[in-house]
Amino acid sequence: MSATHPTQRGVRVDIQGLRKSYGGQEVLHGIDLTVQPGEIFALMGPSGSGKSVLLKHVIGLEKPDAGEVSIEGEPIRSQAVRDRYRMAMVFQSGALLNSLTVAENVGLYLVEHRLKPPAEIVRIVREKLDLVGLNGVEAKYPNELSGGMKKRVSIARALVIDPQLILYDEPTSELDPLIAVTIAEEIVKLKRRIGVTSLVVTHDRDLAFGIADRIAIIQDGTILFAGAPADVKRNPDPLIQRFLNAEFKIHIES
Repeated sequence: MSATHPTQRGVRVDIQGLRKSYGGQEVLHGIDLTVQPGEIFALMGPSGSGKSVLLKHVIGLEKPDAGEVSIEGEPIRSQAVRDRYRMAMVFQSGALLNSLTVAENVGLYLVEHRLKPPAEIVRIVREKLDLVGLNGVEAKYPNELSGGMKKRVSIARALVIDPQLILYDEPTSELDPLIAVTIAEEIVKLKRRIGVTSLVVTHDRDLAFGIADRIAIIQDGTILFAGAPADVKRNPDPLIQRFLNAEFKIHIES
């Protein structure tokens, strides 16, 4: 398997009428979205708007009260469908195991499921670390890495299954601006190198407008608008403009 996969194609994701409630409170109010194959789609919104809940439905970690999530027209409620399409998630925390080396973290899925012989796993791990610009760190432990390196290790771990869809949950959270730019560049490089579909959940406006082909704004479990970045910026909806143009200001009375 080569380091690039020019014939690989990302998958189409359709979300139709998705509703979800917890304790009688509806969190998602009939979400309708389509993510096209191979595009970077950013889902933006304030904290508590339903972004991460929606992401968990796409990956199959949550079951909707109503509506459907489909991959290439097939509902992901079916285990057979989830097994047929290669989906991976990069968690906000990175979710690396501190007791394992970088190589062991990246190759863990392949080892646990006995999908490849040991020598092949070593080769795949090195290949995926190389894809995210991390050479020679296989023997290090997570606590020896910077925050940005940990995020890239998490991305490499997602890549071991050659995913057709990667979901990112706040990939630049808790990173300084320079490192955040590095992570943004990695997401774009993966689109160009392997054609993967990327769904990025974020409240980082610079990230979304810097890398996304399309952006959706969600608030209180409702999609306010979805479209090209330029169209989102021009949208006159006051809720959208308030979110996009929010500034940190403190008024101190004399």
